[in-house]
Amino acid sequence: MKLPKEFYTRPNVVALAQELIGKHLYTAVDGILTGGMIVETEAYSGENDRACHAHLSRRTPRTEIMYHEGGVAYVYLVYGIYHLFNIITNTHGRADAVLVRAIAPEEGIEEMQLRRNMATLKPNLTAGPGVMSNALGISKKLYGADLTGDTIWLEDRGMRFTAAEIATGPRIGIDYAGEDASLPWRFWLKGNKWVSRKK
Repeated sequence: MKLPKEFYTRPNVVALAQELIGKHLYTAVDGILTGGMIVETEAYSGENDRACHAHLSRRTPRTEIMYHEGGVAYVYLVYGIYHLFNIITNTHGRADAVLVRAIAPEEGIEEMQLRRNMATLKPNLTAGPGVMSNALGISKKLYGADLTGDTIWLEDRGMRFTAAEIATGPRIGIDYAGEDASLPWRFWLKGNKWVSRKK
């Protein structure tokens, strides 16, 4: 079942990030279906999180989409190489988001390998937010895309994990965020080989 708009507009971005573990992310780029189960996420809160791009109500052409009602895609480029895919959540003006860091690939694996120039199937196909987006064909063309549409969407396929099966810890690569860098707002499925490895 495709996740409805109401799933994304709820107010607690941290709880939502945890709940996304086990949901499925799909893209239909150039008519090719690719996707898999989400195994790692990070929450960002625009209101009180120094790691969030919208901290202190910062508004730029890049971050403007963060102020939309939940259920749209926020895609941005890092290091001039990698596109990162975020899910905007909460109500209009709140600027909360969940970064999807990794999926366990299930659909269109051969196409994902072609996009990643990988001859063999290895965890780094989709274990990490940049490589995951590359494998799924996610680019800035999907900035602002409706997540209830037919190009990029999420589904509930009945996978459920207990709190004991989901690990939590600090987010990755946000040392600039001061004490907010230690917030335990990263979630991942324990023991899953597709979870990214902290460098």
